[in-house]
Amino acid sequence: MVSKCLYCGNELVEVMSWKGLFYRVPPFLCNECEKHLMIIDGKRCSGCSRSLEELSSDFIKGEQCLDCDRWESDYEWKGVLRQNESLYQYNDFLKEYLAQYKYRGDYVLAKPFAHTLKNYIEKSEIDIVIPIPLSDERLYERGFNQSTALLEEAEVRPSCLLTRFHSEKQSKKTRKERLQQEQVFQLGEVDVKGKSILLFDDIYTTGTTLRQAAKLLKEAGAAEVSSLTLARG
Repeated sequence: MVSKCLYCGNELVEVMSWKGLFYRVPPFLCNECEKHLMIIDGKRCSGCSRSLEELSSDFIKGEQCLDCDRWESDYEWKGVLRQNESLYQYNDFLKEYLAQYKYRGDYVLAKPFAHTLKNYIEKSEIDIVIPIPLSDERLYERGFNQSTALLEEAEVRPSCLLTRFHSEKQSKKTRKERLQQEQVFQLGEVDVKGKSILLFDDIYTTGTTLRQAAKLLKEAGAAEVSSLTLARG
């Protein structure tokens, strides 16, 4: 049986190596699709993983981008989110890929990221992994939570401790509107005191959503909250 690329449908050609003789991760994407997944490397912002090499000096302050410096200069948000780690650049390819995954219900597209996510999380010293939730209305529309599905595919047990109030889609809001929105999360009656928590979402854009969730958890006594996202927008 010929294996097909999960995204474009082209035939998969697996290249064997000495490493592959002992440990093999099955390919899910063809070489053409794989090369469009741009790993964020080089000098990154210490706060949000944004590539500093793509920014002019006017948008860099120390080891951080100007956005993260502004967050940390705000008393209300300082130290709320310890750090965000993003794996890939949110380029045109990944934008369309995630749109097909999230909005057209192509659940199987979570598979190519499973091994990378599993490795990252297993190496992290954390107590709880919490996917960013969807509101009930949004969950009904899509049929699944894209962040929870990515974790489950990576064999990571998600702790769904947060619920979310319904609001307008983040993609339809301006950056200013996102920054000014009120708290959209609620934490159930659970004990997170002293815990190290990792929030997980598919995309980091302004960081507002992740910081709102982190703030709620810190107020409940969490020792530290960091985040991991598939892409940095």
